[in-house]
Amino acid sequence: MTVSCAEGNVGKVYSGQLDFDVIKTDIDLTQTTKTKLMLNIANPDLAFEIAKLPADGAGLVRIEFIINHSVGVHPNALTHFDQMEDDIKHAIVDRMAAYDTPIEFFIDQLAQGIATIAAAFYPKPTIVRLSDFKSNEYASLIGGTLFEPTEENPMIGFRGASRYPSPEFKHSFQLECEALRRVREVMGLDNVKIMIPFVRTVEELQKVLALLKSNGLQRGANGLEVIVMCEIPANALLADDFLKHCDGFSIGSNDLTQLTLGVDRDSGVLTGYDERNPAVYRLIEMAIKACRSQNKYIGICGQAPSDFPEITTWLVQQGIESISLNPDSFLEMRKRVLETEQMSESPVN
Repeated sequence: MTVSCAEGNVGKVYSGQLDFDVIKTDIDLTQTTKTKLMLNIANPDLAFEIAKLPADGAGLVRIEFIINHSVGVHPNALTHFDQMEDDIKHAIVDRMAAYDTPIEFFIDQLAQGIATIAAAFYPKPTIVRLSDFKSNEYASLIGGTLFEPTEENPMIGFRGASRYPSPEFKHSFQLECEALRRVREVMGLDNVKIMIPFVRTVEELQKVLALLKSNGLQRGANGLEVIVMCEIPANALLADDFLKHCDGFSIGSNDLTQLTLGVDRDSGVLTGYDERNPAVYRLIEMAIKACRSQNKYIGICGQAPSDFPEITTWLVQQGIESISLNPDSFLEMRKRVLETEQMSESPVN
């Protein structure tokens, strides 16, 4: 058999002896890139190992992994613990055995996970995305089916910024805010920045900012920066309006592509569409120009630069400030960025 730990967080066992390649990369650390190169990370257990790469910080921290693996319970089931059926209560108690209350269990587990990643990269910036579970993903957590709607297409449903101020989720979002506040102010990891996903309108952004402020996370206070994921065409089209209320954009190329081309990225039927479409390029270009004109942060944390070297080259040529990559593609793309920057500086004969 072949045991592989090179394909993600979960190891796989294959029947028979499979062929494999070993790729060795020489890194010249005397050469640095003008474009900041950051890392996408979800699993705190890998943070200190991944942070050994010559990166400029963590450009995307997905806290869904922490909630799913370290908590495993729908936050509403924790805030409504006394109203839960006995079987759900027992399942929660089994998970929170070391804690006095369900609420403290959620806050501390989430804070510890975020803090581990932020500490691994400290003092480099660590951009933490607020929870971006879709309704079907939340429903899979303990007690989740009691609180989640059944949606035909959760990918474009009750997720991201629309969820946080809603009556159905507002109290649970407060726990998320408290975990982030604890990481920044109690643990002292002030390199943590907040990123808001799936912001459909400027008004929605303002509601989330007000909610963050009411929970001790005011933009600008103690150096807190709030970034918006640019993953909806409206974000690029109305970039100047959105940027009045935040510190910059981080482009989410996966969602931006599906919403630009009308393709559900969870669908196995629609294939052959990706980020290299001219319409997607156009929207990304608009976002970069808007941020640079306002001197705001502009990065990308979507899958595209990790998958397509030509997109990485194009982004550097467009003057993007930072590119956040998956760890397995980081070294290859670092070489690509260095080559692109060197070519741009070469005199034209």
